Amino acid sequence: MIRRRSPIVYGLASALLIAGAAGGVMAQRSRPDPTTSEPPSFEVSGVEVDVRGPNAEAARVGGWRIAQRKGWEMLSKRLTGKASTLPDSTLDGMVTGIVVEHEQIGPARYIAKLGVLFDRNKAGALLGVSTQVSRSTPMLLIPVQWSGGTGRVFERETAWNAAWSRFRSSNSTVDYVRPRATGPDSLLINAGQITRRGRGWWRAIVDQYGAADVLIAEVQLRSDYPGGPMTAVFTASHGPDRVLVTQFALRVDNSNGLDSMLDQGIQRIDQAYQAALSSGQLRLDSMLAFRPVEATPVEEETEEEAAETPTPTPGVVETGASYTVQIDTPTASAVNAAESGVRGIPGVRSASTTSLALGGISVMSVRYDGSIGGLRSALESRGWQVQEGAGVLRIRRPGGGGGAAPASSPSSAPKGE
Repeated sequence: MIRRRSPIVYGLASALLIAGAAGGVMAQRSRPDPTTSEPPSFEVSGVEVDVRGPNAEAARVGGWRIAQRKGWEMLSKRLTGKASTLPDSTLDGMVTGIVVEHEQIGPARYIAKLGVLFDRNKAGALLGVSTQVSRSTPMLLIPVQWSGGTGRVFERETAWNAAWSRFRSSNSTVDYVRPRATGPDSLLINAGQITRRGRGWWRAIVDQYGAADVLIAEVQLRSDYPGGPMTAVFTASHGPDRVLVTQFALRVDNSNGLDSMLDQGIQRIDQAYQAALSSGQLRLDSMLAFRPVEATPVEEETEEEAAETPTPTPGVVETGASYTVQIDTPTASAVNAAESGVRGIPGVRSASTTSLALGGISVMSVRYDGSIGGLRSALESRGWQVQEGAGVLRIRRPGGGGGAAPASSPSSAPKGE
């Protein structure tokens, strides 16, 4: 029987219960949607509380309040080097979630290890620290679990996929794209797909999910006997060629520690991916960014058509096709940097801003010797994130502002975000 929670608990924070409690306590579980955009949060984990109260619910609420205070002290010390305190009323409006890593609930006692999520913008403003996180290009994550010689991704629910659903990547510099595991996901992404090397099918898949590259996180589970000690071998790789990033093993005494072990493995994999990103190892695969340009058939010109074609005026030579490019321009320097970056692409004849919107989306006219697909490939090879609409490209640098889909025409472009 599930007990009702008091309104005070809901007012404190939303709980994501990710570990079963010990000692005969009811285990609760919530599986968040992996594709739901996470609120920008600072996370503090490993906050230990031991609280007594008149009853179990009061002890739990008191434990969460103490976790908020301890979490804020830990966060402020981590970001500024000096611990600070805040009243509970301020913390209630700043905490966006309480994560139960492990808890034990008694008749009048609450013992737990908790995580606390703080609103990044509010916390950053109070602490005077930057809230911006420079992130990678979108990376499609494929979580593969090997057990009994069989690899599974989204064919059915696995402990590995559930662990990645629990993982909050708001503090990571890697921009993970995690499918919902519904619809055609199990057909497009499976254990057989990761063994392919052909870029054509990979390119179709990453485009389907709005990503630019692929990360493959594998775990191989081995159990000595049912319910007994378990060993997990984790492997993290990058790209269609599965370039190894890290590999390690963890072990727990019994199957009750499986979730905790997988969560720890994901933390280490994320750290390895972030280290590889900062060192330049997670470079975008140029073959994934490449898109073949369709050849335009050339019709032979008749003598009559050649005679009717006017002779161009000497000194005025117009070459290449003109395309509309939308770009985020938070500052004037961003406009200049965008124009210089686009002009430096081979094949670009000119690039000039035709509609300026500082703090919003500006429109640039680009004359390029080639098709719009060729221009997109050239921009992506230079590190731009590109979205293509009907005759319009929307570009941004990794780590920049949001990327709404490109409009069908410059007049329908949004004026700000």
